[in-house]
Amino acid sequence: MASRKAGMRGKAATKQAQRGSSNVFSMFEQAQIQEFKEAFSCIDQNRDGIICKSDLRETYSQLGKVSIPEEELDAMLQEGKGPINFTVFLTLFGEKLNGTDPEEAILSAFRMFDPSGQGVVNKDEFKQLLLTQADKFSPAEVEQLFALTPVDLAGNIDYKSLCYIITHGDEKEE
Repeated sequence: MASRKAGMRGKAATKQAQRGSSNVFSMFEQAQIQEFKEAFSCIDQNRDGIICKSDLRETYSQLGKVSIPEEELDAMLQEGKGPINFTVFLTLFGEKLNGTDPEEAILSAFRMFDPSGQGVVNKDEFKQLLLTQADKFSPAEVEQLFALTPVDLAGNIDYKSLCYIITHGDEKEE
C-alpha cells in the first residue's frame, strides 16, 4: 500500500511539474520560444539537452572571454536549481524578463505612497510619478499599464490587486 501511495504521489508531482512547465510556455509567443530555443542550442555546446559548466565555458570562449572564474560559472548554474534543460532555461528568462520581484516587495513600494494605509494610490499622482521619476515610462507604457489596473470611481488604484496582477498575471490573459 505504501508503494502505491508513493506511486500516486509521484504521478501527482509529475502532473504538477507538467503544469508548471507548460505555464512557462504560455509566458511567451511562439516566435520568442523559437528564438530562446536557438539561443539554448548555441549554448548547449555538447548537444546533450542540458547546459553544463563546460557548455558555458565554451560559449564564453567563442565570445572572446577565456578566463571566467569557476565561481561565476557555478553561480550561473545554481540559478537553475538543478540541471538546466530547455524548460528551466525558458523559466529563468521568463523570471528575468517579467520582473518577478516578490509580491511583498512590490506591496512595500506601493505602501510608501499610501500613508493612510487604505490600500489605494491616486491614479493621476501615480501616473505623474511613472512619467517623471527614475526609469520613466512612456505615455504608451502608462496607458498599457492602466488598461490592466483596477481603478475605483474616485480615481484610486487598488495596488494590492495590481500587485497580484504583476506577480501572477491577469486572469483575462489566460
